[in-house]
Amino acid sequence: MDTPTLPKQAHKEAQQTRQHITTVSSEISKAIVGHEEIIEGVLVCLLCGGHALIEGVPGLGKTYLIKTLGYVLGLATSRIQFTPDLMPADIIGTNVLTQDEGGKQHITFQKGPIFAQIILADEINRATPKTQAALLEAMQEQNVTVGGTSYQLDLPFMVLATQNPIEMEGTYPLPEAQLDRFFYKLSVRFPEAAHIAEIVNRTTGESLPELRQVLSRENILAMRHLIREIPVADAVRDYAVQIVLATHPESEAATEMARKYVRYGSSPRGAQSLILAGKVLALIDGRYHVGFEDIKKAVLPALRHRIILSFEGEAEGISADSVLKDVIGKLPEA
Repeated sequence: MDTPTLPKQAHKEAQQTRQHITTVSSEISKAIVGHEEIIEGVLVCLLCGGHALIEGVPGLGKTYLIKTLGYVLGLATSRIQFTPDLMPADIIGTNVLTQDEGGKQHITFQKGPIFAQIILADEINRATPKTQAALLEAMQEQNVTVGGTSYQLDLPFMVLATQNPIEMEGTYPLPEAQLDRFFYKLSVRFPEAAHIAEIVNRTTGESLPELRQVLSRENILAMRHLIREIPVADAVRDYAVQIVLATHPESEAATEMARKYVRYGSSPRGAQSLILAGKVLALIDGRYHVGFEDIKKAVLPALRHRIILSFEGEAEGISADSVLKDVIGKLPEA
């Protein structure tokens, strides 16, 4: 297989980008203990221009991670607590009637919390579908429309949404169309004993770890541009496509497990996510081309939320991760 690579003149910029990623990860790790995969996943989403759905029980540091990310990157952050009575205007803003010093009245747009660069959508599944749809437009179009006027959001723009997988009473499950807008779905696991001990040591002393801003908005936009330039061999691209096809029960490429337990497979956005994430993961690993191992590493977070299990799969307790691991294990690389 011919392996394309970055032009030599771009190697210096690629090395700098890799160093930036390492520096950001190290800085975030001063405050966040034991979530290296989550930190890497969030950074992959940021550099690919995507959004992340973060799932985990309360108290595992999801909110703190997002606030730390904004501080280290020097980006404006905003937190939206989703509740059943939250309205679209509470997120995007609304037109209000104001009066100037001369007594003349004007209609002005009052911006909502969506006008930031890193948005924490806390417990997103507690809001009604109408409110979720308002967020959906911002995620997809990176602008909002109020009263027939469109307002562009500042770049980079990323939504990091959290949801609690345990307490489902009074929630509104995200529709498949909105789930598909998330680049990654990250699962936050409960920390090990050693990590809990370290968390206690860091947070119960006289002071918290001091963080510093290590990147700027301009750095991030330049890094995003470079990521897009990393080449992908045809064989690697076709492998990503075959993985997506293998999740469709009616496809010839489908595994036996997919045919039995899956109702709907991944959308084409899944293949796009695999390729883009593979570019970031390759660069982190010090390579200037995407390999099969990069695609495999991206499969679970990129596709787990894009697969809808059949009734039989749900009844037998089969997870989307199990189906995807089966696909990776049985699908040949070339």
